[in-house]
Parts: sequence; C-alpha cells; structure tokens
Amino acid sequence: MKKIFTLIICLAVVSLCYAQRAAVKGNVLDTLNHVKLSHSVIALLHAKDSVLYKFARTDEAGRFELNNLPAGKYVLLISYPAFADYVETLTLADTSVVNLNKIMLTQRSRLLQEVVIQQKVAAIKMKGDTTEFNADSYKTQANASVEELLKKLPGIQVDNKGQITAQGEKVKKVLVDGEEFFGDDPTLVTQNLRADMVDKVQLYDKKSDQANFTGVDDGEKAKTINLKLKDGKKNGYFGKVNVGAGPDGFHDNNAMLNIFKNKMKFAAFGILSNTGKTGLNWGEREKFGQSIADNATSDGSGNFYISGGGGDDLEGWDGKYSGQGYPLVQTGGLHFNNKWNQDKEKANINYKVMQMYVDGNSTTSTQYLLPDTLYYSRSQEKFNNSILRNRVNGNYEIEIDSSSSIKLSVDGGLDHKITNSLHSTEFLAEDSALVNRNQRKLSAIADIGSLNSNLLWRKKLKKKGRTISLNIFENYSSTKGNGFLDATTEFFKKGVVDSLQKIDQYKTTNNENINVNANFTYTEPLSVASSLVFNYGIDISNSHSNKNSYNKDSGGKYGIPDSLYSNDYAFNMLAHKGGIAYAYTNKKVRINLGSNVGFNAYHQQDMYRDIVQERNFVNWYPKANFRYSFSQQRSIAFNYQGNTQQPGINQLQPIRTNEDPLNIYIGNPFLKPAFNNRFTLSYNDYKIMTERGMWFWLSYNTTSNSFSDRSTIDASGKRTSQTVNVDGTKSVQLNFDMDWKVKPLDMRVGYSLDGSYNRNVNYVNALLNVTNNTNTTAGINMRKSKEKKYEVSLRADATYTNSVSSVQKQISTNYWVYQLTNEFDLYLPLKFQLHSDFTYNIRQKTEVFTANNNVALWNAYLGKKFGKKDAVQVNFSVNDILKQNIGFSRSVNSSNITQNTYSTIGRYALLSFIWNFNKAGGAVAK
Repeated sequence: MKKIFTLIICLAVVSLCYAQRAAVKGNVLDTLNHVKLSHSVIALLHAKDSVLYKFARTDEAGRFELNNLPAGKYVLLISYPAFADYVETLTLADTSVVNLNKIMLTQRSRLLQEVVIQQKVAAIKMKGDTTEFNADSYKTQANASVEELLKKLPGIQVDNKGQITAQGEKVKKVLVDGEEFFGDDPTLVTQNLRADMVDKVQLYDKKSDQANFTGVDDGEKAKTINLKLKDGKKNGYFGKVNVGAGPDGFHDNNAMLNIFKNKMKFAAFGILSNTGKTGLNWGEREKFGQSIADNATSDGSGNFYISGGGGDDLEGWDGKYSGQGYPLVQTGGLHFNNKWNQDKEKANINYKVMQMYVDGNSTTSTQYLLPDTLYYSRSQEKFNNSILRNRVNGNYEIEIDSSSSIKLSVDGGLDHKITNSLHSTEFLAEDSALVNRNQRKLSAIADIGSLNSNLLWRKKLKKKGRTISLNIFENYSSTKGNGFLDATTEFFKKGVVDSLQKIDQYKTTNNENINVNANFTYTEPLSVASSLVFNYGIDISNSHSNKNSYNKDSGGKYGIPDSLYSNDYAFNMLAHKGGIAYAYTNKKVRINLGSNVGFNAYHQQDMYRDIVQERNFVNWYPKANFRYSFSQQRSIAFNYQGNTQQPGINQLQPIRTNEDPLNIYIGNPFLKPAFNNRFTLSYNDYKIMTERGMWFWLSYNTTSNSFSDRSTIDASGKRTSQTVNVDGTKSVQLNFDMDWKVKPLDMRVGYSLDGSYNRNVNYVNALLNVTNNTNTTAGINMRKSKEKKYEVSLRADATYTNSVSSVQKQISTNYWVYQLTNEFDLYLPLKFQLHSDFTYNIRQKTEVFTANNNVALWNAYLGKKFGKKDAVQVNFSVNDILKQNIGFSRSVNSSNITQNTYSTIGRYALLSFIWNFNKAGGAVAK
C-alpha cells in the first residue's frame, strides 16, 4: 500500500510538472495558393546559443504542435523546399500555449525586392563542409570590390597584399561560379570583381578531382573561396578603368573588362604601374602558372615531390616582386570560360604576359652561433633585375556519357630573366675583429620553360559506387642560362690582410627535368555508406644537370674549365606504388583509412667523374581521416597523413657552388628520402542566431631523415654547407579564431591566437645542434559601420619570439613585435569620401640588432564620386604620408639570427580617375 501511495504521488508530481509546461502549435500554408504544406520542417532553438531544442514536421494537414516546453526564450524556424524560411522569436512562460494559427510561407521566386514580415535571410549557412555567406547581408559601398566584401565576413582576414586567411588557414584558390579565373590568380578576382555581383561566398576545403568523383577523401585539400554570381549579373558586361599619375614619375594605370553571356565568360586586364601592383597571385603558387602537379598528386598515393629542382642558381632571384626594391610592371592577360552541349563540355583558357623591372638595395646583418664562439656578418647588395614572363593554361572537360568523362589540363610558361647584383660583405669575430671582406659582382641571363599536362579519365560502373579512373600527368621544366662571377675576398689576421682570393669565371647552366606518372584507381562499394579504394601507379622521373665554370686563359678568354665547380649529373627514379583505403560516410561521421607502399629505384650518374650509383628504397604513405558533425554548424575532425619526400638533384649532385665564395655548398649523393608524419585536429562552431563563430586548428609534425644542413665555419670565416639527413625535427602549430557580433553596439569583435613551436636539428662544426623556436601571436579586432556614414576597423597584434640553440645555450634570442592597424572610411556630403589606413609597427631591439626599426605607415585619399550610380570617382591619394616606410624582416634559424632591411616604395602622391562601368541583363537562360 505504501509503494502504491508513493507511486501515485510521483505520478501526480510528474503530471503537474508537465501540466505546467508550455506548448506551441500552428498551421503552415502557401501564401499564394493557401495549400497546406505537409512535412514542413519545424525547429525550435534556444535563443541564447541557437542550439536545437526540439524538432518536428507538419502532418498531412500542415499542422504541428510542440508540447512539454520549459519556460524561456526560443527561436522558431520553419522551412520548406523552394519557400523562404519563417523565423520568429518566442518567449514562453510556464503555462504558455502559443497558437500561431496560419503561418504563411512565400515562394522564393515571388519575393523579388519585397520585404517579407518575419522573414530573415540567414547571413551564414552551413552546408556540410561548406560555410556559405549571403553577400547581401554584408553592406558595402557602391562599386566596392570583392576584397572589401571579404573583409566584412566573420573568420576571414585580408592583409595589405591581398592574401586571404580563413578560419586560420591561407586561402589557396578563389573561384568564380566554381571555375578558375585567370588561372587561379586570386587578387585579379578579389580586387577587380564587384561585390554587388556576388550572391553567395562559399568557403570550403576543395578536394581533388579524384576525391570528388569517387566520394572518397584522399587527404588532398586546398582552402578555397567560391564566388557564386547573381543570376541577373550573368548576362552583360562590367569593367573598371583606373588612371593615376603623380610627381616623381609615379603612376598606376589599370583596366579590366568582363563579359558574361549565359555560361560564357570573357575577361581582359592590363596594368602599367610602378607602385608595386603586379597583378600576380600570392607567390604564383610557388611555381610556374597553374599547378597541375598539385592536381596530379591528389590521388594520395605518394607521387614524387621533388625537392630543390634544377634552377639557375647563379643568381637566386625568383622572378617575383615581394616588396623589395622599386618595380616597373607592364602586364596583361585574357580569360575565356564556357560550357556547351547541355553542360557536357566545358573549357577554361587563360593567358598572361608580364614585363617587370626591379632595382634596389638591401642590408643584411647576421649572428652565427658556433660551439665555441660567435661570428657576425654585415652585407650590402645592389640589384637590377628584369623578367619577361609568358604563361598559358587551360583545361577541357567532356562528359562522354552519363557514366564517364575525360578532363585534360595543360599549362606552360616561358621566362627570360636578366639579373645583375653587386655584393659587399664583412665578417667579424666575437671581439669585432675583421675576419674577412668580400666584394662580388654577379650577372646572369636565363631562359626558363615549363610544360605540364594532366589527363584524367573516369568511369562509373553499373553498381552504384563502383568506379574506375586513370590519371596520367607529365611535368617538364628546363633552365638554360649563363653569366659571370667576379669576386675578390680578403682574409685578415690580427687586423691585416693575410691572403687574397680572386675569382673571375664564366658559368653556364643547362638543367632539364621530366616526370611522368600514371595512376589507376578502382572503388568497390561495401554498403550504402562504405567502400574500398584500390590503386596502382608508376612514376618515372628523369633529371639532368649540366653546369660548367670557366676561368680565363692567357688570351683573356674564358676557355679553361674549372672541374671543381663543374658537373654533368643525371638522377633518374622509377617507382611502382599501390595501396588500399577504406571509406565510411554517413550524416554525422566520415572515416577514411588506408596506406600505399612505393618501391623506388634510384639511378645516379656522375658523368663528369664517371661514377654510377644504384639505390633502392621502400616508401610508405599511410593516412587516416575522421570527421564528426554534431550539427551543420559544429564539427570536429582529425587527420593523419604520412608522406615520403624525395631529395632533389641540386641536393644530390656532388658539385661545389662558389657564387658566394664565403658560403660554399656541396652536394650529397647519399641522401635518403625523408618521411613526414602530420597530425591535425580541427574544430569549428558557428551560432547562426547570435552570429558567433569559433574555429580551432592544431597540428603536429615530425620528420625522420629530414633534410637539414651540416655546416662548417673555419677560422677564416668561410662557411661550407651540405644537405644531410637528421632525425628529431618536429613542429607544433596552433590557431584559434573567434568572431562575434556585439548587438547592443552593432559591431563585430574578433580574437585570434596563433602559436608555433619548431625543433630543428642540424650540425655546426661537426657538433649536433638542436634549436627550439617558439612564436606566439595574440590579436584582437573590431569592426563597425553605418551605411553611407562610416566604416571603421581596428586590429592589434602582439608577437613574441624565443629561440635557444644547444651549441650556445647561454644565448637566448627573445623579442616582441607589436602591430596596430586602423582603417576607416568617412562618407561626407556631396559624395565625398575620406579614407585612411594606418599601421604602426613596434619592433623590439635586441643585443644583436640595436637599431630602431619602429615604423608608422599612414596612407590616405580623398575621393569624390560623380554620375549615375556613382560610376565615376576622382581620388587624390598619398602613400606613406609620414615618410617612414622601410623594408624589414627578421628571422631565427638553426644556427643564425638574421635581420634584413631593404629599399622599398616610400611616399608618393597620385591623382587618379576611376570609371566603373557595367550593363547587366536579365536572368540566365536555363
């Protein structure tokens, strides 16, 4: 009886609790036809954090009811395909029964420019792995560029060079409607396409073509932004003309024309400038033109990465402008993209040409750490370089039938490079006594060519998920160059010249490299969610380097070969590789596990000295990827990748290089492949309603047989170095970004924390040296704007660097670098605009580098807009108003600390005329 009474009391309490809970109910209908919308999605979210609390669907009559709801604030979200979402905020008391009665949804096609009551378009949506920003939710000024739009998006930063960082990672690609634009030249896209043309900005990790086809993640990803254009902007044309000139010969002129007609895009651009604008992408992807090799190695099966290819190492200029010196650039390009035959065929073609001249000077100070002493060097350089560069790339894809397709990609380039430099170096002992002094002059002419192609055939078989594919690629590069080295070195003892070395040589270079790879892949489904992937491939890589040095004969001609600094060397590799991988995917979990094994055969032939060496290696390429999605807005991922890195011919060939007589490099024909383990953990979380985003990224790298340096500095200050294999190299990198909207102040606030730890191992004067470097940066940023009134942003960063080497444990390099950046635009009456951007760099002095390198950089312009839709603008701008700009960089390496200052563009003024023109038609024909 007592148990029954207790049970009755408990039931009564439970019943009372539920009786006091709230409820929400209603009916969902079509606004136009009043049709009852069955199976509509009903979601109830907590207002404070946008976390889903309850989920339901409407019945056949369009009715829904959510019962037993605790008191509190909620957001009701109702969605139905092809209809605009319905969003309403609800506050429920303990006994609330909210009857919304008839909830009318409106078809998206009927919204047009109308404002729908209670309708909110989400500024950000998560679609699987893709973060999608609604461009119209972020207000920009008339004729603003895509770059200005990107600066407003949470989790995305754009630096003063146009480089984009998203969620802690560098963005490598910017696409337009899923296609490359000017061969993946990102700044041409972000700085020239208009923000008002963009419908959606999609941020995701772009997978390889192979992974997209099979659905199996191969670990090859590139952080990518895709700009989806509005349908109304896909017919017509738009463009921009900018003409600017000022005192002292400064000028900045550029023009761009874009024509869109349904699925066809055509664009042309031209730049003539000496203000640092080159129109090139961020480092040109570190190689010539579009990187087809990246696409080819995307099967994850361990294709060769060739380190240190055969370049023209007589002069180390890479043919790019990175802020050092004073440039003059003349460049232009053409782009064509089209789809036809019901989208079964598509082509993308790009051509760019550039003539660039760069001259300037630099000063480099270095402290060398040795086991028993310290050395200091100070060098000065004057340079005068030029390059004529042609690049062409394109791809063609055809869908043969519903189950198979072929894609061909080709790129190539030709460079004609002329370099001239004059170097002056002094080497000092720890007591500041002069050890040596060097003067050298280098001049070189080089022709560098490349041709790369990639053919990918894919076929889907009858059973769903069963596929076969064949990927063939080739990569060819060549360098032909010649030049002169004229160097004089004085060696001192007790303050007086002890000996003198003179070098007067003519040098030639003829390097070629060809790599051919074929890879076959087969996928077999095990179930709806899982599959196996089998692959087999063959790699053939042949490299040949022929370098000759000649001394003067009695007749004054360069006719005497110098065998010590000459070579004729071939490095050929043949590899068979194959492997298996398992993949599992459902709505929340994604798993990929597998490994490949490669059997490599090296054939090394020193034809100058008649030495042949044969070696064989077994290489492994394991991988493991795991991703769990808590919701569309929150996920965690773990990735592991093991890769084998092959040595390059410049590291292997037994030739001494004497282009810098005080720094001699020796090849090492006994180098082994290096193996790298990379572990990555990432987490992202975005709250749509509160507009709060959080991104976390952590990686750990360790390398066995890593390529490092063995160097010896003798008593005369001459340094001889060689690439060697070492163990113990490792690194840790951390990135944390958080961005949220402070609604009471109507502003966005962001915080970031970046950290890195690097353990580097090398040899210094035959002693093993371990260097531990840590680098930590903390930053905060704020952004606020009021349409047609002002836009202002503020960012502050503090970076701390620490380095200790085992050969000199008592010497610790520690310094702070602070950066404060402010940018604002003020929109004045009569269509005037005042813009200012200010950056203050505070660089702490050290015991070695005692000069003051603090810099305040201030740029500003006053603009006036004219005409219909503010299409014409006249600007008066001043760069580096305070005239403080100096080129500066500081680095800490395994056994030395270096600081470099260099000439760079300073103060100048421009009067510019800018014309934005466009004519957009209607929606694209389907």
